[in-house]
Amino acid sequence: MRRIIGVFSGVVLLLAVAACGGGGARSVPSDAVAVVGDKTITKAQWDALIGQTKENYNATKHSFPKPGSAELNNLRSNATQFLISASEYEQEAAKMGIKVSDADVQSRLDQIKKQFYASQSGGKPATKAQVEARYQQALKQQGFTDEEVRKGIKITLYRERVQKKVTEGITVSDDEVKSYYDKHKQQYETPAQPASRDVRHILVKKKSLANKLYSRLTANPKLFPKLAKQYSIDTSSAQAGGELPGGAVKGRLVKSFEKVAFSLKVRQISKPVHSQFGWHIIQAMGPVRAPTPAKPTPLSQVKEAIRQTLLQNKRNDATQKWEKKMIKGYCKTIGYQSGYAPAPGQDPCKRQSTTTTASTTG
Repeated sequence: MRRIIGVFSGVVLLLAVAACGGGGARSVPSDAVAVVGDKTITKAQWDALIGQTKENYNATKHSFPKPGSAELNNLRSNATQFLISASEYEQEAAKMGIKVSDADVQSRLDQIKKQFYASQSGGKPATKAQVEARYQQALKQQGFTDEEVRKGIKITLYRERVQKKVTEGITVSDDEVKSYYDKHKQQYETPAQPASRDVRHILVKKKSLANKLYSRLTANPKLFPKLAKQYSIDTSSAQAGGELPGGAVKGRLVKSFEKVAFSLKVRQISKPVHSQFGWHIIQAMGPVRAPTPAKPTPLSQVKEAIRQTLLQNKRNDATQKWEKKMIKGYCKTIGYQSGYAPAPGQDPCKRQSTTTTASTTG
């Protein structure tokens, strides 16, 4: 299924297929691979999807599955189920009065182009011609065509709009928000912070060089940034004049360095200190910041974030229940052309039937 869905990946947010297999004894036209509801999945549609998938394999330098292989059989089955699922959503959309126009598809495609291709290095906006050129290049690299992308967008929009309709009216109360907050307070705590202070250092390999630098610094402390850039072998701090990114934090430093770094007076420069990395000359740039305990974030600051999390969870649950019911309904209407039906273990309708029977008899 990953490869079938991959036909549109990276360009559109694709439908996570809630595939509906099924297997009724319905007659299927000779030019079709399956029927679902009152729609037909034609061989032309199926061949096009398999062809698109082959192009994607080739463009991304993957070998297409060999005839008769389990991988190819799975891919064929998934192609059929993908098209069935897309048809089911389109039929459900029609029942709900939902439409997706070419203008809707164009609008979404414009958003995608703007998001991925409209800016250049340095934040300079790309021209319309540059955006289009980048888009076409991306299509070529992935083995897609513009028409295929538009089909993928249309499937996505149908799914999004149906799900929006299914989940409209779902709300989250203040009591639900508070209950969640009370049960997950640790999640919203500001973590405890150990003692810290701003320091800078010069790290060299040889003690003799460290002693020479220390002598120069005691004579002229203002040389510290210059000497750090010139001599320090600590690449993470040298070009910043020796300043440690994030400062010195207790418990996160080698013991010998930490002991000296937190014992210095402000602006005091240490004698050379040895560690497994070499010899350090350390200067304290500010006072020691006291450790702080973990602090709970007030509900008022996280209330809306929690509400959105709970709302999304409710919407996901409602969508899953609706999809399950939809699948069950369409299972009765599906028929396959010989050679296109999924294997029993891959047939969602039969899996659902087995699950229902097991839960009823168990």
